[in-house]
Amino acid sequence: GQEITVYFMDENRFVAATDPYEVAVTRTTTSDNLPLAVLEAYFAGPTSEEYDQGLRLLSSGFSHVRVLTIENGIARVYLGGVCANNGAAYSVANLIMKNLEQFPEISAVKIYDENDSTLDPDSANSSLPYCLEP
Repeated sequence: GQEITVYFMDENRFVAATDPYEVAVTRTTTSDNLPLAVLEAYFAGPTSEEYDQGLRLLSSGFSHVRVLTIENGIARVYLGGVCANNGAAYSVANLIMKNLEQFPEISAVKIYDENDSTLDPDSANSSLPYCLEP
């Protein structure tokens, strides 16, 4: 397998308002699609040992990635589950961006909700679904 880096939210740093809120851990994958493998490992959550250290899966209600496409530098992440962000300024979007920005072929990330909706689908810029807007 190949080692991949996965970022989780560090609840202790978040509560203390100490940047960065994301902490890297290592996983092993047999997949050739590393960006998808990283997101799938993220949604699988931290190990119990990592959890005991304060690492958290911040999901904002979403449960998995339905589809990930990468074209012309734009990663489109279609999430499954039901968005339940409740207006939080820090959401699963921050973690998805952090996990994907490690790949040089990705210059922007568009996140789609369970209804395949994102606020700025046609530009070359990153965008969020309405429910993840703070």
